[in-house]
Amino acid sequence: MTPEIRQQIHSLGGTTTAAPEATLPEFLDATTFPHPLYPRSYAEQPFGLDEFYQQHSALYAANATAFYEALLQHFFADHELPYGQDFFRNFRFTPFTPSTPDYGELEGLVTPEDLHLLVAGTAPLEFSCICYSYGFPDHYFVCLSDPRPQNPTVYGTDHEVFFEEITVMGSLEEFLNRYLSKEEFLRVAQQHFTTRHFSS
Repeated sequence: MTPEIRQQIHSLGGTTTAAPEATLPEFLDATTFPHPLYPRSYAEQPFGLDEFYQQHSALYAANATAFYEALLQHFFADHELPYGQDFFRNFRFTPFTPSTPDYGELEGLVTPEDLHLLVAGTAPLEFSCICYSYGFPDHYFVCLSDPRPQNPTVYGTDHEVFFEEITVMGSLEEFLNRYLSKEEFLRVAQQHFTTRHFSS
């Protein structure tokens, strides 16, 4: 994986124990995030911030620094409260590989030939679904035989049309750049509260 991607993962609060020579599946298996990921579009609809302020307004008035520390601890905890965030939950999906639990799951819905029109990779196509979200599409995946394993393409699909409709999201580096670091999230929150006249 490229150094830039490793740095992005670190900047977003994730970790990877993969060696420099790790394969794409090994790299993904060794990568974890202890908290949700917030898309940059969160700044347009910052779900949960007003509710958090209402519950902690006394702390805000007494100690704004402690308030913001508590805010980050809350929003970046390992929870699934619906704030419009994404979740890094890497899992393997092998619908075309015989003798695997997923084999045949897409039968009658989509064929490898259909997917090859958009997805680059070698047969049998195997995938890693790296993120899911509350939005559309709600699953993001990479092909494990992507011809550019150092920076593979990320695709989006939705549970209602799982792998029948696919959107190219860009490279993994571009995909990770969709998310806010904790520092960027904090600036979004501070700007939101300032706009709402919560700051002095």
